[in-house]
Amino acid sequence: MVNKFCWSLVILIISVSLTGCPTSQINKEAAWKNEILKTDKDFSEASKKDGMKKAFIEYMDDDGILLRPNHKPIIGANAIEYLTEINDSTYTLIWEPSSAQVAASGDLGYSYGIYNLQLHDTTLQGTYVSIWKQKKGKWKFVLDTGNEGIDKSK
Repeated sequence: MVNKFCWSLVILIISVSLTGCPTSQINKEAAWKNEILKTDKDFSEASKKDGMKKAFIEYMDDDGILLRPNHKPIIGANAIEYLTEINDSTYTLIWEPSSAQVAASGDLGYSYGIYNLQLHDTTLQGTYVSIWKQKKGKWKFVLDTGNEGIDKSK
């Protein structure tokens, strides 16, 4: 009798908690999250195939911001100029998103993960985060930053 009561209580709690957020909203948010992850993966593939510079220019919003070491925030047209001056022919930058989140409104989200900077016979790793904005059904990053180095002992 007690066991049956406990299971009934568990089912009631789960039912109540699920009604707090409609299934359709959960499905939308999951779809948007998957869109961000796919966009971030496509962005990395473009960097591998076409070069970092071209990929960043393609995936960055017009008002996008780059946060780079030893620089003030580089914004919009200045970010484009900064990117065009980079010689990316001596390395390959790729990354793998670990996760993404999206706002309930579906127009803003972020992804983060691990990047690999491949230089000749050396690969450097670090972490990154990109903040994404959806405009006209397409995700563009509005802010991108990363941290150098990963302590592989941790």
